[in-house]
Amino acid sequence: MNDSDGAPGRSSNQDGTRHGEVSDEAARHARIAGHQSPFSGALGIHTTNWAPERVEGRMEVKPWMANRNGVLHGGALMSLADNLSATGTFLNLPEGRSTVTVETKTNFLRAIKVGDVATGVATPYHRGRTTMVWEVRVTRGDGKLAAVVTQTQLVIDWNGGGES
Repeated sequence: MNDSDGAPGRSSNQDGTRHGEVSDEAARHARIAGHQSPFSGALGIHTTNWAPERVEGRMEVKPWMANRNGVLHGGALMSLADNLSATGTFLNLPEGRSTVTVETKTNFLRAIKVGDVATGVATPYHRGRTTMVWEVRVTRGDGKLAAVVTQTQLVIDWNGGGES
């Protein structure tokens, strides 16, 4: 393929960048996906793939994350889902907007044992101007579905300050 200037051997991506270059939007998406809260970092949540229409991530189940039955605590699983949904929402927002979770519903289907990996895939049901609704399917290392989480994210203006 030739570049738009006709020079042989230099081709462009669909977004107009040259191969090996990253568009401003792709760089912004990578920055959003890579920026995790200290809480998510403590849980070991890693965003592995991201796009405005799909976010994937994983979390290794450590012994301190277990409930009294010795399997992943439901709150930790929900934190993985919340992180992926919020990341997906941020990927769809213009600069200066933010998001908070206003509703979550989780169906727990199977336990995830300590030492296993929880993998989540978030896809949107709705990407609106004021709310976004995401489904996150969480699987175990054996590929079996462990939970389905539905989250509603509210789109807000945020100046970074807290309320007293």
